[in-house]
Amino acid sequence: MITRSLRKTVVFSKPFELKGIDRVLPAGDYRVVTDEELIEDLSFPVYRRVATMMFVPAQSRPTSSVEMVTIDPLELKAAQDRDAKAC
Repeated sequence: MITRSLRKTVVFSKPFELKGIDRVLPAGDYRVVTDEELIEDLSFPVYRRVATMMFVPAQSRPTSSVEMVTIDPLELKAAQDRDAKAC
């Protein structure tokens, strides 16, 4: 199976929350990685999202540590919309 990873940075100007993360995350820049796999045997390339992960500050480590958590891309979009309205 052929897979690809798409990377982007999202910016939050205010602290925010996401479902599945049991704490408030600070404002800042966050790396987001989306893994997709190719659906084979079609006449044109189509990719299906397999997972979306976000790198967040580690809860129990010093400030330079991060952890990667799986997130719902729709929840991320909703958090970005809330952040934009708060500005």
